[in-house]
Amino acid sequence: MNSPPLVAPIFPAGKEPLPPGLTDEDREQLMQAKKYQDWMSIGMESCATKSIFAGGGGFAIGAFFSLMSSSFAYEDPLLRQNLNTRQKASEIFKEMGRGMWRSGKGFGKVGALFAGIECVIESYRARNDMVNPIAAGFVTGGILARNAGPRAAFGGGLAFAAFSAAIDLFLRRETSDED
Repeated sequence: MNSPPLVAPIFPAGKEPLPPGLTDEDREQLMQAKKYQDWMSIGMESCATKSIFAGGGGFAIGAFFSLMSSSFAYEDPLLRQNLNTRQKASEIFKEMGRGMWRSGKGFGKVGALFAGIECVIESYRARNDMVNPIAAGFVTGGILARNAGPRAAFGGGLAFAAFSAAIDLFLRRETSDED
């Protein structure tokens, strides 16, 4: 195909050149795979999806932290002296599970809330800069502390915004090339 120099060739939809090694019979599978890839890209850019993934990740991290901290918990030997070993182990595991559930829910709520709010702010502003996580941190901190009153909500918002700014500054810092 002859095209003028420095001009990208234009092909009709579905008739683009195939990657090397593929035939026209493979075109349908390639188009189907591209369609699924486009759907996945759209889904992963969704604020709801980002919020769900952040909530799930927060839940897993919270449960893991609780599991690790429960191994350091002081166990009173007189507390369960009238139980046999199997009953003691069962009680300890139930208590660990309750702690993991409670901590996981808290971390999951914070993660989902922050990620969802940040995504909405970023979508509205159409920018990816330091303002988004700071604003999302302020709103998230205010929502989490709302039951303690307006002063606590404002303080919680400021604290969470400062924490979000510190984390974002750490993640966006320039690293030296001296490896």
